[in-house]
Amino acid sequence: MKLRFASMTVGLALGVTAAVVVACTVAAYVFSARHFKSLLENAHSSALAEGELIRTALEHQMMGNDRTLIAQMIESFGKQARVEQLVVLDRNGVQRYSSKPGTAGNEFQINSPTCQACHRDPPERRGSSRVIETRGGTILRTVVPIRNRDECQRCHDPRQKINGILILDYNAGEVRAAMTRDLRWMVAGTGALTFVIVGAIALVIRVSVLRRLQRFENTARLISQGDLERRVPAEGSDTLAWLAKEFNEMADSVSGLVGEVRTQRERLETVINSIDDGIVVLDAERKIMAANDAFLQRAGNSREQVLGCCCYQLEPEPCNLSDCPTLACLRSGQRQVRICERKTGNKTVAWEEIHASPILDASGRLAQVVEVWRDISERRAAEAKLAESYRLASVGVLASGFSHEMNTPLATTLMCVEGILRQNPASTDKPTNDDRIRENAMIAREQILRCRSITQHFLRLSRGQRQAAGEIIDLNAAIAAAQKLVEPTARASSVNVVVQPSATTLHVRADEAELQNLLVNLLLNAIQASTVGSKVVVAAHDGDSVRIRVTDEGCGIAPEYQQKIFEPFFSLRQGGTGLGLFLSLNAVRSWGGNITVESEPGKGSAFEVVIPAIHSDVRTADGP
Repeated sequence: MKLRFASMTVGLALGVTAAVVVACTVAAYVFSARHFKSLLENAHSSALAEGELIRTALEHQMMGNDRTLIAQMIESFGKQARVEQLVVLDRNGVQRYSSKPGTAGNEFQINSPTCQACHRDPPERRGSSRVIETRGGTILRTVVPIRNRDECQRCHDPRQKINGILILDYNAGEVRAAMTRDLRWMVAGTGALTFVIVGAIALVIRVSVLRRLQRFENTARLISQGDLERRVPAEGSDTLAWLAKEFNEMADSVSGLVGEVRTQRERLETVINSIDDGIVVLDAERKIMAANDAFLQRAGNSREQVLGCCCYQLEPEPCNLSDCPTLACLRSGQRQVRICERKTGNKTVAWEEIHASPILDASGRLAQVVEVWRDISERRAAEAKLAESYRLASVGVLASGFSHEMNTPLATTLMCVEGILRQNPASTDKPTNDDRIRENAMIAREQILRCRSITQHFLRLSRGQRQAAGEIIDLNAAIAAAQKLVEPTARASSVNVVVQPSATTLHVRADEAELQNLLVNLLLNAIQASTVGSKVVVAAHDGDSVRIRVTDEGCGIAPEYQQKIFEPFFSLRQGGTGLGLFLSLNAVRSWGGNITVESEPGKGSAFEVVIPAIHSDVRTADGP
């Protein structure tokens, strides 16, 4: 600030100095011209008077016709300090006498440059004196005519008016030197006076102008820093005092507007922060300009951390969209809507609907984009339930007719199988063909009962009924039974089914038929997806939940199909119904569990069934 005012003082001082110097220069030039003219006029007067005196003295001597005395007088007058040359010419222009006898006579010919300086003008404009430039320098030439008086006519023709001319040359260099000396003194005095004036003006400007202007700068800076009550002292009645009053009125108006804007801003921030939807304003480079509390909570960062930061640089990333709605809005200038999946702080999944709307400036150009993030997890869950209800309704229509048509032949087949069992009782001796028939009949009876259980499950689905929690089942026995049922299919496909034994006895609460159907479905799907010579591994683990993991070495499942395989009527296998995994998932969810899948194309798949564990006290209360 001091540097700025110092530079302003120097600038004003230089400006005033330049103005004074120009004025003094012009005045010095005018003065020198006038002074030189005045000195020449004085010299002209002196030369004319001295010429008249010499003429009178020469005329007196001419009366006596003493030419030697005249020559001595000419020589004597020519030796005076200022006299450069004294010459007497006759009426024909012939030099008669000269103070410098050795000079050439051509100098006074009528056509010479020195004579033409006067003779080129008409007679009425010729003066008696003129400054002439010669080879010897600048001279002031005075011409005094010697007139033909009555007493001169006894020697001269009376008809002549002039008998000759007296030429008196003064050295004009002395006049110019005198003028130069006077000019130097004047310039020195003017320079000293200029410095005094400039110093006085600079001091006055510093005290009465710059110091008061400095108050304006200090006040303006403090107001810009937030001190809205600061004002400039309005002292006096001059222009700066009037300017101070106007500045204070402007500051009052600005302070009122700033206060109103601040109030409106706080009110707007309160309203925006009270909205549950996340709101963020981004510029053309996707830098965050403003954000409400809901967005900051979603991003997991403070306001200071996100402001000025690019949205895609936030950790963790608020969205995982490859098609950014803000970029699309910046490119098209139109409102964009996207849906993204976001991981929350407790590792759960939340679904967000993002609306990106353009913000236009005064010229109509897109300046910023506002994003509104809305949590649609509940809506999406409700939509999923509604879609599942539609799917169940369609399955129910099919299941109702299917179950009704299948129950009758199943009941008949079951009666025939039970008749075979009654006709072939178990023998205590060595195995016979009847024993093998009985064994096959028992397997057929189990599968018929399983089919009847499936039809009953379809009927419950069609009626919207849920089965009870079920009974406590030995999981190891259920896995062994499922392995036995799929063994023929595994042998036919040259696939080895391996059951990893569990270190403890595992129990779950479920429907036995549905659990067996679940295990058989998973094992058959794994066998059908496996290649010749590969293996399918079944393992069960205990913990907070019982986990049954079925792993194969088959073709794998593409990521875009890993959620669709649990939908009804969707199958990746030609000829498949798409109902096995759908029914299995519904059964597991009715037990409070879930089914997940991990798969990579070409490297196999792993299905994991999670069922709540049964504590020992519960098993004791319900029985072994």
